[in-house]
Amino acid sequence: MFLAARPPSVAVVIDRHDDVIHTHTALAAHHPPSGRITLHPGPGTTSETGLAHDLLAALGKPPLLPGRFPAGRQPAWEAAAAWMTALPVTRLTVLRAHRLTTRRTVRLLELRALTGIHLTLVCHRPHLPAALHQALQTADYSLISNLDVARRRYYGTSVIEPPRADEPAGPTGPWLTLPALERLISYDSPRPCADPCTPPLIAWRHRPPPAPLTAHTAQRVAHRLHAATAHPRLAAAVAAAFFTGASLQQLATARPRDYDTAAATLALHDRARYTDGCAAHPVPPWASVFLRAAACFTRLVSGEDQELLATPADRRNLLRVAETAKLRPPQPPPARRKGPVGRVEWDWRERQEAERYEAMPASRVRPSRC
Repeated sequence: MFLAARPPSVAVVIDRHDDVIHTHTALAAHHPPSGRITLHPGPGTTSETGLAHDLLAALGKPPLLPGRFPAGRQPAWEAAAAWMTALPVTRLTVLRAHRLTTRRTVRLLELRALTGIHLTLVCHRPHLPAALHQALQTADYSLISNLDVARRRYYGTSVIEPPRADEPAGPTGPWLTLPALERLISYDSPRPCADPCTPPLIAWRHRPPPAPLTAHTAQRVAHRLHAATAHPRLAAAVAAAFFTGASLQQLATARPRDYDTAAATLALHDRARYTDGCAAHPVPPWASVFLRAAACFTRLVSGEDQELLATPADRRNLLRVAETAKLRPPQPPPARRKGPVGRVEWDWRERQEAERYEAMPASRVRPSRC
């Protein structure tokens, strides 16, 4: 991620009399599919992280990021920037801006510089408070007092709304049972390539490719993943499993450079050829937003040499995200279940293969070379 060369000027709307029509107009403009976010900061908090959580919630995400992070600091601002870049969000309106501390306003200005969004701050007071005035000292900003001008700022040039999706915002429907997830917790153990590797497109010589999702199913999966987690890496790993059919161990071999946005491919590595060797997988359009968010997030948090997707250490959180989104692999029949009813069994395929192997005559089992 690079800072925007010249981010748009900040607009400060002066709602002199705290008129309810100003608040209603800004809230009515909120429509993430159109790239417009209206943020109404939660009362009673002045922390920067709390504001980032409010922003993630405005994006339709659970505000907390699962997992452990260095120094115990949640990279909530980095996650918000990643999703805003990938979706993409072009306009951010912040209500009750007169209550923002200087540091919270600076955070919003940094987000604007990073993403290039059109930032509008709505001050429900006749004059700028000292904290807001101080934060804006180094920013290019203009004052707006006319409601019609403010409305155009909230909406931008387009006021035509795209049709809303039929899928509800959260995973409230039945389970989606999808064979592409059968190998997600497979126990193969490929490792990333130490040297630069640009593999060819996968040829699927050693296993069948996962069945592509229908347009309707892909839309449902995407909606559910968006609502299930704010963590870009976890969401991208689940999405990648659908078009690669890969295990978590192999998904963890990808680095940010392995996602080619121009070619729309994701390279996974496997020099020991546990499965199909190093190969590039075509990324379907529905999954690209998750890969873009993960690439942006990884570069902001860790850099180019860290994992693009979830790692084996994230396994518990990854499966929790999938289950929250009500996505699972085919389940065993009731008579073959090992766990309680209602619990997702992720290793059913592995158990089937192990049982078939154990049932093979000893003469057909290839001796180990160790």
